[in-house]
Amino acid sequence: MHRIFLAVSAGTLLFLPCISATAAEPAQREPYGIGLEGFAYPYPVSMLPLVNDGEQVRMAYMDVAPAQPNGRTVVLLHGRNFPSSYWAPVIKTLNDKGYRVLVPDQIGFGKSSKPSADLHFDTLARNTIALLDHLQIPKADIVAHSLGGMLSVRIARDYPDRVAHLLLAAPIGLEDYRFYVPPTPTEKIIETEDKLTADGYRKQLEVNYSLKLPPDQVTPFIDARFNIKGSSEYPRWLRAFVSSAQMIYREPVVHEIPLITEPVLFIMGADDHNAPGKPNAPEALRPKMGHNAELAEALAAKMPNARAEVLPNAGHLVFLDAPAKFNELMLAFLAK
Repeated sequence: MHRIFLAVSAGTLLFLPCISATAAEPAQREPYGIGLEGFAYPYPVSMLPLVNDGEQVRMAYMDVAPAQPNGRTVVLLHGRNFPSSYWAPVIKTLNDKGYRVLVPDQIGFGKSSKPSADLHFDTLARNTIALLDHLQIPKADIVAHSLGGMLSVRIARDYPDRVAHLLLAAPIGLEDYRFYVPPTPTEKIIETEDKLTADGYRKQLEVNYSLKLPPDQVTPFIDARFNIKGSSEYPRWLRAFVSSAQMIYREPVVHEIPLITEPVLFIMGADDHNAPGKPNAPEALRPKMGHNAELAEALAAKMPNARAEVLPNAGHLVFLDAPAKFNELMLAFLAK
């Protein structure tokens, strides 16, 4: 070791103090691309070419095979504010029980293309069925969270023969937000979202989602959004992100939920009071919004084959807040 050190040239030694000082400082991270280039997913990601509204797009997805297949497939549908990588613990739970797990990023989200056209649930539903067709999966179980819950309702209504079981994990869309929130111009939402800071976003998640996770577990979600700001294509990402907010507002599904005939299980966090657009509602109406557990129970009572389970001390990220109970309920429901 001593002889190797002596072999280093004197010219190199002059730079050693500078290297040491630089290493002590946090390295500036390269921005993520708007397809979350630079942000790691837990399993390999494939791409499915599609055409949406005349535009060439690519749908990213993880297709995770179990070691001992049981012959069934579960599709996991993500929410609006999270990349599909957050499903990692649920993927493992399902794999361990023999399920093949298909985890797409919807167009406009995660590693998928960010289109210039507006987003629509019908289009996202067609894309999801196109993915099943591409992989030759005739029928699947669906586990859907948040915005994914709204999408899954549209899939179950438009393609009932493709859905075996539907598990709605803290879905949004259990009420018609148009009854409370006035229409908001897209440009105003873009301006508001663009001003949001990482700290402000963290506080927004803590309040809106009643987060129970340790701060370090939330940080990757913050990074997945705010490290995109350094990308030259950030304005295109922002417009797609805001388009998803308008989709939630303009395309309610609550009126269709009671019409679903497939087996349905709602798993709700007792502390989940998330209601998109609530800050823009008149102050007198805000307390009436976001009673999600009660809304799920009321909807389940109107459905031919549904029930609701409410988990205490859990918020909007119910499958991460109460993983043991969530997994128990999920596996029992899918096994029926």
